[in-house]
Amino acid sequence: MGSVTTKKHANGLDYVEVNTALCQARIFLQGAQIDYFQPVGKPPLLWVSSADDYQPGNGIRGGVPVCWPWFGMSSEANFPQHGFARTRIWALESVEMRNQLVDLRFNLKISEQDKIYWPHNTEVSVLFTLGDTLSISLVNTNLGDETVTLTQALHTYFPIEDIHQLKASGFSGSKYIEFAEGPYPQTTDEVRFDRETDRVYTELGPVQLLHTPQGIIEVSRENSQSAVLWNPWIEKSQRLGRFNPEDYQTMVCLEAANVLEDKVVLAPSETHSLVTHIRWKD
Repeated sequence: MGSVTTKKHANGLDYVEVNTALCQARIFLQGAQIDYFQPVGKPPLLWVSSADDYQPGNGIRGGVPVCWPWFGMSSEANFPQHGFARTRIWALESVEMRNQLVDLRFNLKISEQDKIYWPHNTEVSVLFTLGDTLSISLVNTNLGDETVTLTQALHTYFPIEDIHQLKASGFSGSKYIEFAEGPYPQTTDEVRFDRETDRVYTELGPVQLLHTPQGIIEVSRENSQSAVLWNPWIEKSQRLGRFNPEDYQTMVCLEAANVLEDKVVLAPSETHSLVTHIRWKD
């Protein structure tokens, strides 16, 4: 069937290592962040900068950081960008093996300190389903008596080998905001890259493709009509932390999200699951 083992990184971070007949994976308890996923017989599906040193307290520059309970900058001064969940220690609540698939569920307990940022009675968990496809579900439940509003994203970094050869498709009929300007209509199905790209897409269909020199990566979403497409390009790469100046050439982010008008509004007792599925398309 395979194995699920808890281990410790040289820099002190605890992680879960998964080995099955279908894949290998690694998920850190800090941030409930997966940084490695490779289906058997195929290339890895996630990218991490070689400049990242896996220091406790820093979200890993790669893999799939969990942006929660807000995406981007908060309207409140001095609140952490992309929320606080990606630097907190999550608990591994359950492991289940079924038909060569592995399900792992991580829960985040909101500390008294973090109630400064998020004074709501909610439950949040991340469910990973690992096979020849990687599926991630970010699950929110409102346990309180008042409606709660949040934004969120699964900030996935993909290895694309050569940004100049990358073509992203599946964007027809959508709109995007870039660098806080727009919205603009997406006039073609495809996006190519020759400069910094920082787009928030809305009214977006559920499946996009990344056409890379190694093959086609399929990225699909559930309960999400928004996504973020990002490559920092040359100038911004020189300013980013834990990021090599040349890294922009070999990565792109395509992030399943609930942002802008696609924000999550949870009535009391309501649950919402943001889901993404990632695979090499045969």
